[in-house]
Amino acid sequence: MANYFQPDTIEEALALKAASPLTVLAGGTDIYPAKVTREAWGPRMEQDILDISRIASLRGIERSGGTWRIGALATWTEIAKASLPGLFDALKLAAIEIGGRQIQNRGTIAGNICNASPAADGVPCLAVMDASVELHGSHGTRTVPVFEFIDGYRSTILAGDELVTAILIPEKPDATRAHFLKLGARRYLVISITMAACVIVPDRDGNIASAAISVGACSEKAVRLDALEAVLLGAPLDSDLSGHVAPSQFNGLSPIDDVRASGEYRRASAIQAVNELLRQVSNGDVKRIAS
Repeated sequence: MANYFQPDTIEEALALKAASPLTVLAGGTDIYPAKVTREAWGPRMEQDILDISRIASLRGIERSGGTWRIGALATWTEIAKASLPGLFDALKLAAIEIGGRQIQNRGTIAGNICNASPAADGVPCLAVMDASVELHGSHGTRTVPVFEFIDGYRSTILAGDELVTAILIPEKPDATRAHFLKLGARRYLVISITMAACVIVPDRDGNIASAAISVGACSEKAVRLDALEAVLLGAPLDSDLSGHVAPSQFNGLSPIDDVRASGEYRRASAIQAVNELLRQVSNGDVKRIAS
């Protein structure tokens, strides 16, 4: 039978993690299902459990010195209900589509990225927000972009003696528009077939000063559409942005065939999702989640 540890501080948690291999538990929404599901989802959990849910310093959402800090234990419900600027609209939309209400109440943002599923709804949103992951370990603290933190299918660069302590997001102008769209077999309680997120920052004249667009569930990890981002620079924000979308801009995707969809369908739906995403952003049709 596995041992169960529940420390009160980061220091205690890091000491335990450095001493022996442990499975970290935050909300538990991935760990417990994985323990009883079929072998194809991974080996049965045999490691001791490190429950970090009592570490108060890992909670909260705050802004300091031009950077937003989301504690590793922030739940999707907390993110959806928080009073946040337009930069967070995509992440808030993803928050209300992750599982059901019970999952949103328990599931954490750090758990979503550490699980590193290709269909993790939070990852494309964090990618377009230029988010970084704060890691604490026995050798100190380091910060890495979320795109570097996830380095493959269900794989991260998290070292054995490290814990994710926060997600760091640089502040952007108030006029920033962000959006998220998800396609699944049904409206809610579903794993994504494809999804797309964007953050668009206009200049004072209403033209696009920077654009970030990412597609998820179509590769081992979310992919930024660099070619499309470059084409959008300088375009009037309120023009038909979907007219800039071309199939060749999606060549970096590597969608697979599985029980939810074929690779061909995923690629086609990704193109359609990005078209619709940009159409809604340019029309100002982005849904805002009430705080």
